[in-house]
Amino acid sequence: MVPLFFLTYGTVFVAEIVGDKLLYTTGVLATRYRTVPILCGMALGFMAKMGVAVMIGKAISTLPPLLVAAVTACSFIGVAYVLWRKPVDAPESRKNHSASKAAMVSFATIFFSEWGDTGQIAAATLAARYAAPLVVWVGAVAAMVTKGALAASIGAGVRRWIQERISPRMVRYCGTGLLLILGLLSVLETLFEGRA
Repeated sequence: MVPLFFLTYGTVFVAEIVGDKLLYTTGVLATRYRTVPILCGMALGFMAKMGVAVMIGKAISTLPPLLVAAVTACSFIGVAYVLWRKPVDAPESRKNHSASKAAMVSFATIFFSEWGDTGQIAAATLAARYAAPLVVWVGAVAAMVTKGALAASIGAGVRRWIQERISPRMVRYCGTGLLLILGLLSVLETLFEGRA
């Protein structure tokens, strides 16, 4: 069981860490909200997503790519909208953001984005191969939470650096722009893969 946990952890972590859009999204959220609620929402999102991956298995990889791209793009655009509509306030008022709202935004961003990605497919494959879904699920969730915690920690550090140098309005423009770009890239990536 322990070797399977580490096999799953390593496989999912490596599959997810390279070029993953949610890594950047978590970092952006951490520049706007407190880190702990982001981590809580993120962990719940990853638990649910990997639970589906382990239960459904390889069926996730057969989802229509355009559907996955559309849901992912809508998720990124929705978070961009939430960030855009949020009033620009002084850095000190950041502590007043609702923890439940930050956790909910983080959960929704994670859960509704990038279905059928490499991490889920790896977890589904390992669960099917080793017939130990609980161990695979725990290993996959641990890998995803590690990835998200790294992104949120980096985002929190970047947030402090940014607050000292850049206006909150500019941070909002950049964060919103990045999320819109990520949503567009999700669609373009799917369209180009479909033609290849």
